[in-house]
Amino acid sequence: MSEVPPANPSGAVPTPTLLAAFPGPAIRLDSAHAVAAANAAADELLCAGGRWLADIQGWLAMCSVAPGLRSLPVELPRGVMIVEWAATPLPDGEILLLGRDATLERQLRQTLIESRRRYKDLVEVSSDFAWETGSDGRFVFVTPKGALGYTSDALIGRNPKDLAVAEWGDLPLPFDSRRPVDQAELWLKRVDDLPACFVVSAVPLFGPQGEWMGARGVCRETTEQVLRSAELARVRNREKMLAHIVHTLRDQLDAQKALHVAAVETARALGADGCRIYRATETGALRPAADFAAEIPEELLSDLLRPVLEEIAGSEDPHELTLGANRLLAARTEHRQAVNGAVVIWRGDDSDPWDDEDRMLLSGVADHIGIAHAHLAYQERLRRLSERDGLTGLFNRRTFFERLDEVLGRPDTGPSALLYVDLDNFKAVNDLHGHQQGDAVLKAIGGLLTNGVRPGDLPGRLGGDEFVLWLGRTDEGQAVAVAERLLAGMAALRHLSASPDKPLGLSIGIAVHRVGRETVQELTDRADSAMYDAKKRGKGHYAVAPVSMETAVVADPMAEASP
Repeated sequence: MSEVPPANPSGAVPTPTLLAAFPGPAIRLDSAHAVAAANAAADELLCAGGRWLADIQGWLAMCSVAPGLRSLPVELPRGVMIVEWAATPLPDGEILLLGRDATLERQLRQTLIESRRRYKDLVEVSSDFAWETGSDGRFVFVTPKGALGYTSDALIGRNPKDLAVAEWGDLPLPFDSRRPVDQAELWLKRVDDLPACFVVSAVPLFGPQGEWMGARGVCRETTEQVLRSAELARVRNREKMLAHIVHTLRDQLDAQKALHVAAVETARALGADGCRIYRATETGALRPAADFAAEIPEELLSDLLRPVLEEIAGSEDPHELTLGANRLLAARTEHRQAVNGAVVIWRGDDSDPWDDEDRMLLSGVADHIGIAHAHLAYQERLRRLSERDGLTGLFNRRTFFERLDEVLGRPDTGPSALLYVDLDNFKAVNDLHGHQQGDAVLKAIGGLLTNGVRPGDLPGRLGGDEFVLWLGRTDEGQAVAVAERLLAGMAALRHLSASPDKPLGLSIGIAVHRVGRETVQELTDRADSAMYDAKKRGKGHYAVAPVSMETAVVADPMAEASP
């Protein structure tokens, strides 16, 4: 018969039974905190050794009341085990330690903490601020660092619509979206009212009954990238338009026509109502060279613009001004650091003002028009060299007869006259005073033929001391008057004569053109013959070429009917 255990009047479970029945490690410590008894699970921990038991004993020694709970790691062959110990006082100063394996719980907690920390770090790294709105559409959470220059506290409870730029109007915002939003662009106002661009991703929040409870999302600022992209797009567009204008200028062989095309393309590229290109004359004054406009404003045609053009020529940067009802933007043109013109564009004063993009594009256009001006000047110089006599500036022999043939070939050609002019006693000037004095004489004769002639008249030098002057819309009497003026003008050139007995003079032959009845060569031969007739009279005279009998008969059909 087994021994009957002593009675337990309190009904408490005996300590040995509790140790054996406890599912986890259980230890009974005596009053000196030494191990008095342990179950199998505790024996495994005790056999593993380590400082965990000493840490518990030190912990218990410092506690004057019920110690409570303490978690300690225990290194086992299968790995580290986290044991949470509960200490319960027993009679006679003993202590009962009951342990619980908290390894999985600790790992889950640590994993959750790390996950939250990772999520927080990723959100902060990948966005400028995270947010959450409540069912009233107001912020209930904003990243602690705040946003848009506001602190987090300043944004909590605020309606996000207050932060939207005015242009956004009443458009829906991601903050109150009822469906997921992915990478949507949004413009908000900073605390200083400057606009800022954000890329927003958000998800709506719904309650158990499907009711909308707010939204949650992140915002990443892209203002700098957007502005940089916009600037890059503007630069590319500016380069594209400028390249088009440059190609237009280069593709036109006629520089004057190229300037007109450039005026058209410049006005179109800059959205201007019109464009006027000015070119510098030899004196430096700016004169219109090309226009594009349905109607050129009176302000651009008047003398009031002259001081303005001088101001434009003196400014390195594009010049903006208002004239009458027009808003002007102008830039000077240069070639090799010399101002050679200006470009002026205009819009109505009710249009948008000129911006930096307009100024930069006009500056680029002006640079290339400056080159076009130089090219035009070079073409004109080549044309002058090919068309003009290098000494007198008069048309040379080839150009004179080409022009004369062209003029006389027109069906509407009226009466005209050709003056064939030969210098008297010119050879003596070269023989006595040299060719430099002779060149001075020829230049003076060129000036004499040029001064007083009308637009459309053709003065020319055939070579040596022979000159010609074609006078359009002229009869015999008017031609004679011009010849007399030329002879009188020689008085001012007598000081260039070789000697008093050999004075400079002119012998002039006049031939009135018979319209439709003679060629240029025949007209020239008659004028040349008349010039020799004048010389026979003693030099310093003029003679008019007679009309042949054949021509006279044709000119007066009644002559044949005379008795």
